[in-house]
Amino acid sequence: MQAIHKSIPAAKKAANQPNPRRNKRQTLLNLLQHKEMLQALGSGVLMLAAWGIHEWAPLLSVVVYVISYAVGGWNKAKEGIETLVKERDLDVNLLMIAAAMGAAAIGYWNEGAMLIFIFALSGALESFASERSRKDISALISLKPQTALRIEADGMRVVPASELQVGDLLLVKPGEVIPADGIIQSGSSAVNQASITGESIPVDKIAGEGVYAGTLNGEGALYVEVTSPSEGSLFSKIIALVEEAQGEVPKSQRFIQKFEGIYARAVVGVTLFLIVLAPFLFGWSWEVTFYKSMVFLVVASPCALVSSIMPAMLSAMSNGARKGVLFKGGAHLENLGYASIVAFDKTGTLTAGSPEVTDLLAADGYDRDDVLRHCASAENLSDHPLARAIVREAGVRGLELLPASEMKSIAGWGIEARVGGGIWKIGKPSALDGQLPQWCKEAVKQLESEGKTVSVILHGEITAGLIALRDNIRPQSQAAVARLQKLGVKAAMLTGDHNVTAEAIGREAGVDQVYGDLLPIDKVEHVKALREQYGHVVMIGDGVNDAPALATASVGVAMGASGSATALEVADVVLMNDDLERIAEAISLSRRARRIVKQNIVFAVSVILLLIAGNFIEGIPLPLGVIGHEGSTILVILNGLRLLR
Repeated sequence: MQAIHKSIPAAKKAANQPNPRRNKRQTLLNLLQHKEMLQALGSGVLMLAAWGIHEWAPLLSVVVYVISYAVGGWNKAKEGIETLVKERDLDVNLLMIAAAMGAAAIGYWNEGAMLIFIFALSGALESFASERSRKDISALISLKPQTALRIEADGMRVVPASELQVGDLLLVKPGEVIPADGIIQSGSSAVNQASITGESIPVDKIAGEGVYAGTLNGEGALYVEVTSPSEGSLFSKIIALVEEAQGEVPKSQRFIQKFEGIYARAVVGVTLFLIVLAPFLFGWSWEVTFYKSMVFLVVASPCALVSSIMPAMLSAMSNGARKGVLFKGGAHLENLGYASIVAFDKTGTLTAGSPEVTDLLAADGYDRDDVLRHCASAENLSDHPLARAIVREAGVRGLELLPASEMKSIAGWGIEARVGGGIWKIGKPSALDGQLPQWCKEAVKQLESEGKTVSVILHGEITAGLIALRDNIRPQSQAAVARLQKLGVKAAMLTGDHNVTAEAIGREAGVDQVYGDLLPIDKVEHVKALREQYGHVVMIGDGVNDAPALATASVGVAMGASGSATALEVADVVLMNDDLERIAEAISLSRRARRIVKQNIVFAVSVILLLIAGNFIEGIPLPLGVIGHEGSTILVILNGLRLLR
């Protein structure tokens, strides 16, 4: 029976595993249902039909060719005319339509239709790549909660999610989308956070833990107290970030866009020059001149060159989004690949961001659990992060806290309180250095050398023990740093912590350079210095104090789940599930995208030059020119689409 129960989760897990073959089929089906693809295929079918009936019904064949031109070329002609009228500029769309019309004018209806068909096909592929990169934002927006069940004094009421205020208490039923960021007050459930963090497995949540708007509640009912209004939720910020990304264009693409207009005008100018002067200069007949001019107009157009960059960049951004890495634009994706060094903030980035008790030492005559119980009972009256960590440790060990009274803070040292009839004090050992026993001094020195914060525990005036805490590094920090170093990228750590603590954490994480005792302005200066030394610097942080450094770096990366609103706003890239190992993957993805873009540009330019030379040296049939030119365009787009994988 036990074996059967174990097999059920395994079966569920297997059922939920992604099936690459099924995904490919679904992608192909989506492509074939794409509007522009249907128009392109329709144009191709009409072209074949017209070619088939040409021998016995020439006039009908021309009519079908005209319809084929209209079906495949309408969108491109519209875009080209809009560019000409609104921006007073030429683009490849108008060049291709002009070339097709020119081919038809000299009786090459089939070649013109083929040009329209392949051009429409390449445009549909590029449009499909663009829409694939935007599907993540569409999925997010569709998950945005619209209503919430708010608990009020006179009962429960359904209200718009936009009306929720901080402090409202909500009931989230099983299977419902959580309407706002909040803290669970009562209940427990497994929450699917894939829309926020990218985690495929639901996370178990209990009272006291945080939940995000837009995530899906599992099988348990949750009572959630709202901690952020709708517009301030992490979910809303993510949507804003992705929407911003859609308008950002890489530097290389901006150059191509400027170059396209200049190049298109040059192609038209050379074509007109050939039509007017070639008969006199080269002795060609008017028929040969016009034919070669139309071939030149086709093969010289920069369609493949224009399509070399954005389909690849959009595919790479879509790939990153599926893995929990959001790029605010193609420019940042492009820049990330140039990284020579990655600078990490310590607290909340390399480390978990919350201190934990690591060591507890008791003096002779004292029991360790008893010392911790009295210490936690005194600290239970404090909201200090270290105090909360000590209380948590007592809870983990199942220790029942004692009543405490007369708690007071001792400036520059620590706290004291009356617990169980005696006075207990917890504070810095440095203030009592002359009064501590030798074993205590040695232990303090050893623990502080390991980057731990040490407090001495006094019972009255007697040293009862020592407690050490540390903000431990994230489980994946060492692996993340190692993967960067494997790529040839150095790792540095910038922190406001003392140098001793910084060095200890840095050694454990394996970073190459450690800088401690830094204020936010100092981090900015260090990032500037690293840029001068290494060129491109990536800065990763999560807090408000990291925002200036994130803005100064070549690429700023924010921790999406735990990061502050300011860090998310300033950063260029967001790690949605705080997985540092994704940084190395993102850099590899960026470098791969750059390689593919370079391949595309070299290939596109080579094909254009080869076809132009062939047209004037030997002469190229128009059909071959069409296939060579448009075929190269399709190939560079398909090459860019490889980045979706």
